[in-house]
Amino acid sequence: MSFSGKPTYAAGADLPELAEDVADIIGIVSPFETPLLAHLGDPARTARSTVHEWLEDTLLPNTDAVNQASFTPNATDVASITVVTGTRFQVGDLVRPGNAPEVMLVTSVVANVITVIRRYGATPGSALANGLRLSILGNAALEGADAAAARYTNRSRRQNYTQIFAATVDVTGTMQAVRARGVQDEMDYQKQERLRELLRDLENCVVNGTAPGSSQQGSATVRRSMNGIVKQIATNQFAPGVNGFPAGGGGGSDLSETLLNTAMRLSWEASAGRIDTIVVNGLQKRRLNGLIPSAARAYDATDRRLSELLSVYESDFGVCRVVLSRWVPADTVLLLDSSRVEVMPLAGRSFHFKPLAATGDSTSGQVLGEYTLEFRNESAHALIRNLSVA
Repeated sequence: MSFSGKPTYAAGADLPELAEDVADIIGIVSPFETPLLAHLGDPARTARSTVHEWLEDTLLPNTDAVNQASFTPNATDVASITVVTGTRFQVGDLVRPGNAPEVMLVTSVVANVITVIRRYGATPGSALANGLRLSILGNAALEGADAAAARYTNRSRRQNYTQIFAATVDVTGTMQAVRARGVQDEMDYQKQERLRELLRDLENCVVNGTAPGSSQQGSATVRRSMNGIVKQIATNQFAPGVNGFPAGGGGGSDLSETLLNTAMRLSWEASAGRIDTIVVNGLQKRRLNGLIPSAARAYDATDRRLSELLSVYESDFGVCRVVLSRWVPADTVLLLDSSRVEVMPLAGRSFHFKPLAATGDSTSGQVLGEYTLEFRNESAHALIRNLSVA
């Protein structure tokens, strides 16, 4: 049967006679999620200065190390040992060398030389070596003796700097007046977009930020920026096969349970912190998921879902929530005590919109905020880096 009517394909090259069919939905594919900020939550307080400071303290150390190259056997079981820091010892201390069963009693402390009775209490002797760890078990005070000299630690002041995050919004009066697809108010839409970008950048700086090498507080020519988590972890930095840290999976540098547990154990030994958060990017998250082999997962005959996901990791040294953040470097795993981490705004400077004076037929303003990272007791946290990314 022939067709004699007018078809849509005859309406012209650009279909000028037909009404547009545009969905009122705008899809955004760019990543802007901030899982670490969401996990840490809102801070308990705000910063009050562009230089934000906090105090940290430690207990008197109960470990030291031998600082002596050679040793002469002493038949009387009395020996003088040079140590790294003599002020950590006092007369009456019971000291264990390394992991040996031997216990030594300190009878004299002069500068960095301690005199000890070896094989105290009939404990078996052991070999001493330069750099050997000395653990102070405790002090045995004499009954009725005068009080010993007071000992104490000094609190230390740590600091970080606030960083301004800002984005400008400018919409013409005409753009506000016309009808736009998927947007009821162009100015509000632009505010939301810029805020998403700034939140994304805030999490990225919390992880990777670095303060300038000089004039950290900023100047007319130096931009003030915060030090992030990666920059501030100094004590517990580990890499596969480096400085006695074990190799990774297959003897290489793949993330493995051995690496993870060793890092958590060493962090636990270095501080009273409790690691409860593991932050990784997508590649290392897949390695974490692989810690549980598929053959070990049990499935029922009626199951229709395959799960290869590890969201919580529990070890002897803590129960850890696994947070997937795309801003963590691909070769790095962060191990955090989240109770000691706060991302806080400068008072009155959390993200907000600030209108700017109009200079023409447009509405202008800034979405801005000023934030810093309070990262307490860096030795309570750890990172594993130089992991394979292939």
